[in-house]
Amino acid sequence: MSLKVKDIDRIIEQYAPSKFKEDYDNVGLMVGDMECEVTSILVALDCTLDVINEAKEKECNFILTHHPLIFKKPMNITKDTLLGKKIIELIKNDINVYSSHTNLDSIKGGVNDTIMQLLNFHDYNTIELSKRRSEDDKVSGIGRIAALKEAITLDEMCSRVKKCLNAPFIRYAGNENKKIKKVAVINGSGQSYFNEAKKLGADCIITGDTTYHYVSDFKEENIAVIDAGHFDTEWPAVLVLAEYFKNQIELKGYKNSVFMSESNKNPYKCK
Repeated sequence: MSLKVKDIDRIIEQYAPSKFKEDYDNVGLMVGDMECEVTSILVALDCTLDVINEAKEKECNFILTHHPLIFKKPMNITKDTLLGKKIIELIKNDINVYSSHTNLDSIKGGVNDTIMQLLNFHDYNTIELSKRRSEDDKVSGIGRIAALKEAITLDEMCSRVKKCLNAPFIRYAGNENKKIKKVAVINGSGQSYFNEAKKLGADCIITGDTTYHYVSDFKEENIAVIDAGHFDTEWPAVLVLAEYFKNQIELKGYKNSVFMSESNKNPYKCK
């Protein structure tokens, strides 16, 4: 029994339905053919040139990523741009690319839930519920917020985040001795949801991408911010997705190998 791209599409749709993507987002098959027979699968956060080369080396003709390869409509596809180089290389080597982005952020068991569970927060709510959820779905949406049973200091929270996400470094803003009673988690670039978290009473926001003036303003309002890095707030959920995907294709009787990317690493280093 051969695994086709359309079979992978069905598996991912069951796990992270594309209806939960944000309006600005692009998810699903980026490059490829739904009828193509799949050899092996490489799972990564980003479709970098290194990841494409790794797929070739491992004889994978399917790359599953969290971040979409094509986010905004390109004006052209040439080797003059990085995106053009990638698309041309993928097509030349018959490699399919599929992305599950903000739909994976939103779902129950997705990116934000994975972070909450790693941080040992089990009683939490969603910051902004998806407009596309069913009436009985009280989870799907962007961000999570939890009231702590016992307050902890910002210093303790930073240590927990760094350890639980296996992050080599984090940035934070706020007084180390500040008592944290309510924490919000917004993976990746979460700044646009900071005000919603504030309205819900968060006194600490954990996210993956911040800018100076935004963080400075929230610090002035006595709301701590922990920037654990875009990569490190999302990589754990990519591991979970890969494991789910591997189990599903085995349950369905397919023999295809699923590899976690070894070349896809956090681009940031810290001295």
